[in-house]
Amino acid sequence: MIPRLLCTLVLIAAAAPAGAATVLLPANGARQVNPDTHLTLRFDQPPVLGRSGLIRIYDAANGRLVDTLDLSIPAGPTERTKLPAPPYLSTPYAYADGPRATNANTKAGTPSAGAEPGGDKYQLTIIGGFTDGFHFHPVIVHDKTATIYPHNNLLEYGKRYRVQIDDAVFGRAIKPWQFSTRPHGPAAAAERVVVSADGKADFSTVQGALDYVPDHPAKRVTIFVRNGDYEEIVYFRNKSNITVQGETRDKVRIHYANNEAFNPHPANISTNEQPGTFPSRRAAFAADNVKGIHLRDLTLETTLQGQAEGLLITGSENIVANTTVIGSGDALQVNGSTYLPDVKVVGHGDTILGRGPAFFERCDIQSRNAFMWIRNPATNHGNVFIDCRFTAIEGQTELARLPANKGKNYPYAEAVLINATLSGISPVGWGQIDGDASNVHFWEFNSRNADGTQADTSQRNPAARQLTTEKDAETIRNYSNPAWVLGDWMKQ
Repeated sequence: MIPRLLCTLVLIAAAAPAGAATVLLPANGARQVNPDTHLTLRFDQPPVLGRSGLIRIYDAANGRLVDTLDLSIPAGPTERTKLPAPPYLSTPYAYADGPRATNANTKAGTPSAGAEPGGDKYQLTIIGGFTDGFHFHPVIVHDKTATIYPHNNLLEYGKRYRVQIDDAVFGRAIKPWQFSTRPHGPAAAAERVVVSADGKADFSTVQGALDYVPDHPAKRVTIFVRNGDYEEIVYFRNKSNITVQGETRDKVRIHYANNEAFNPHPANISTNEQPGTFPSRRAAFAADNVKGIHLRDLTLETTLQGQAEGLLITGSENIVANTTVIGSGDALQVNGSTYLPDVKVVGHGDTILGRGPAFFERCDIQSRNAFMWIRNPATNHGNVFIDCRFTAIEGQTELARLPANKGKNYPYAEAVLINATLSGISPVGWGQIDGDASNVHFWEFNSRNADGTQADTSQRNPAARQLTTEKDAETIRNYSNPAWVLGDWMKQ
């Protein structure tokens, strides 16, 4: 039985010479606060974040130091490391069931799968059990609001805390405020939990809810996310049978400034080449080695450019529905059987990357450069698009490209468009294709212009193919069937 002892968090401060701070969330003296809360302060003028100073959280009952954020440590690298490409793992990455590693029981940067240690050069926190850790911003300032991000999973239910902020953090003293956390979380067998950015629900963050629910519940668990702005890296792994359901697609925004430079692969291991390779940390929202995960009515976005996914999903039998994904290069990466109805994807180039099979239906895809770089093997389908719209953001570009990649290629790459609407697609349609293209399926059927007229495909890349009802009726019928592309799980 968990004692109904509430947690008191005290921030120590004095009069502020440049204007006082007002606590927004949690408010001074607030009770029943979620342990996954961020600490949010609003100032009467935009604060200037210092390059030194500590934010410390203590257990008020015994004085134990629970967490320290040191602003003298940079958040993460800003330039991509220019080193020769390291090898991929020789054996699949191991995902073990059992107690999940957190910042409370494991040092962030503890390497897995033979990766080099993360080191102490940048900020590091463990998210979703990935001990190698993620670089993150301990404090984020927008206009007059500063949000403090404690290390994940350190605050607990039923504790009392005291927090001290050095004057150097904001260049001024901060008056104290206190709050109390909930005595316990939702029922362990709950089939629905709620996230609200204002803290008025079971959880304050999407990650907090994902960390709390069981990895493999017997009955599907729904994490309902209320409308709000969620600035956080979301990463979860080795989970199944969970739905993340937004309240309203355009009003649930989950985002972070993440990319390959800020959270790169280890110096000695490459990522993402095939299932089982070392996990990537560069996405704003990543579902890693998952099965039966449903993402619905959300906006997922990375706000940095470069190789930067809004969503990276790897696993099988997953669904992404009525969701907007915004990224840069590789804005959406899909590895493993995934059904994607009514999805909008916006990116800068290779906007959809992955190894398939992925079935897109009634989707809106926008890109500045080539829409996709598909890398599926012969053992599964690639990307199939039914009744989708492809729009070049400016000028003209190609639907897909297939250049040699570090000395190798993908001779079974497949991208099939049926009843697509095309805007800003170059006459050649399909970009560079290196190597043997005899098994490449770059196919179209009934492509149309934005005004509904038939697209001119007479100058298409000779390696591509136009399907016709006279010769390819069965092929068109098969590719229009998500169960044929993705597997029998779609028949359920």
